[in-house]
Parts: sequence; C-alpha cells; structure tokens
Amino acid sequence: LYTLIDLARRGIKVKQFVALLEQAVIDLLDGRGERRPGAPGVYVDGAKVAALGIRVSRGCAFHGLALNVDMDLAPFAAIDPCGMPGLRVTQTRDLGFDWSVQAAGAQLATRLGELLEHA
Repeated sequence: LYTLIDLARRGIKVKQFVALLEQAVIDLLDGRGERRPGAPGVYVDGAKVAALGIRVSRGCAFHGLALNVDMDLAPFAAIDPCGMPGLRVTQTRDLGFDWSVQAAGAQLATRLGELLEHA
C-alpha cells in the first residue's frame, strides 16, 4: 500500500500515522495482529505479516506498508527480515485469509481511508 499523505495539513504526527497504518492491518486481520514497541509493523504469533517503510519530507508521508498476502516466503530464511535476526514472517494465506493481492489491497486501502477520516 503506497501512500502519499500531507500529514501537516491533516494535523497528523508521524507516530500517529504509523499507528494508523498498523491499525488498518490489525483491523483487516480481524484484530489478530499486534504491534511491537520499537519495531514498526504488524505481527501475528510473533511472526511479521506487515512491514512499514515511510519517508516524511516537508510534512508529507511517502511510501507505506507491505502486507504479505500469498507469496513464497522461502527467501526470508536467507536474510534477517527488517534487520532482526531470527524474525519469522508469515502471510495472510497462512493465517486463514483467502484473499487475492488485489482484494487485500482494496480492503486495506478502504480501512486506512476510514481511519484517516477520523484522525
């Protein structure tokens, strides 16, 4: 989910925006996801299902988040995901959600839009 949002105009702080991105994923997962202090993203049973990567310039947030939907997770075994040794990764398919990438993206974008309306 790639975002381009004028945080300054909306009066949203960076940490609040990160929390909104995480909450959109948590809501999409029917509340099954969780946050980790100091490690942005969303985790389920200790495995990362969504990674965040934003850049803020002149009050505008660029980039957004990556949600693992239905993919080959094998390459993650050869790296330290997000620089965290031993971090497991998962995907929505393995969590019992039968979504296409397009459907998951559309649902996630809709939920983030709803959260931003009330921020």
